[in-house]
Amino acid sequence: MRDTRFDTRSSEWIGDLSVWLHENSDDNSEQLSRLKRNLRTALKSELTPRQREILELCFFHNMNLTQIAQKLHRNKSTISRTAKRAKDRLRRVLRYSF
Repeated sequence: MRDTRFDTRSSEWIGDLSVWLHENSDDNSEQLSRLKRNLRTALKSELTPRQREILELCFFHNMNLTQIAQKLHRNKSTISRTAKRAKDRLRRVLRYSF
């Protein structure tokens, strides 16, 4: 078996690289704010009420699919398919938001 000791120099290099990338990267705050605005609009206008409800429970209330299925008295596979369709629809809509 090989000796795999932690090399502190490599971790310092990675830290230096991340600092350099942060300092020299472009500011994307405008794109991020546009994406957030478009996401709010898409959540309201592009999804069905059930899709919106499932994504809200999942992302804003931190519930997993099993918990959502129990709360809504639906099968877990139904919740999973509905969530996937909603995410796919949002992806399609938001792809053109930049």
